[in-house]
Amino acid sequence: MASTSPASSWARCSTIFSALCGVSHFDAGEGHGYLHVLRRGELEVFHPVAKGVPKTLRFDEPALLLYPCPLTHHFRNHPVEGSDFTCARLAFEGGRAHPLARALPPLIALPLARIQGLDAALELLFGETERVRCGQRLVADRLFEVVLLKLLRWLLDHPTEAGVEPGLITGLSDPRLARALVAIHESPGEPWSLQSMAERAGMSRTAFANAFRDIVGQTPADYLTGWRMLVAQGRLKEGQPIKTIAQELGYANASAFSRTFAARTGLPPRSWLAEAGVDDAS
Repeated sequence: MASTSPASSWARCSTIFSALCGVSHFDAGEGHGYLHVLRRGELEVFHPVAKGVPKTLRFDEPALLLYPCPLTHHFRNHPVEGSDFTCARLAFEGGRAHPLARALPPLIALPLARIQGLDAALELLFGETERVRCGQRLVADRLFEVVLLKLLRWLLDHPTEAGVEPGLITGLSDPRLARALVAIHESPGEPWSLQSMAERAGMSRTAFANAFRDIVGQTPADYLTGWRMLVAQGRLKEGQPIKTIAQELGYANASAFSRTFAARTGLPPRSWLAEAGVDDAS
């Protein structure tokens, strides 16, 4: 992905147009998260393997359902007319390892009325999914990302209500830690130290370290390493040389980077690429 800031590296949406929402079964084995939007009508959702989610849910008002990670679910009486219901596949870079995916509960289900500012985006979104037009999928994907970002903003304001675990969202909910987290995501290769991160947050080293650990659930150094390795995985898949990745992510040399990568993922970079089924171009 082109940028490493939290706002641009959260997720990619791939639209499933309204006609395909007649499919009532979404299998976790396909490896997708999902974002579903119900604009009108009723909807009953069934989770055959209810781990951390209700076995059944019923909606009789406009609602939004976010499955950040793959979770098998069925629609028992899904809408079948017009564009009352639409959905998109969802993919976080790095899958469950993404700091946002780790922090989110397996399902977020909200009435649309809870999320301010969605009306205009949804009007455009359903307008795009009603009929085939040039560039339809591209526009719809971007509009779904707007809906997702609106939801994530709501989560930043209501992390406890949403059941969000300590992590990126709770960190971004704190204005001081947010400054440091955004800087880390935007420039993971900077020579970050505890002091420089604390300065970015406008806090003392001790206060920053304690707050970061309590609110994010990790030490600043551990979070930084995890984010760097996630960025590295994406760049390895793109075919960038290991030496280049090491330099861009702030490591003294390829060996130092490879040791950290292996400690974090369990495999050195080339073995990880082979395991992922990607040819090593470096």
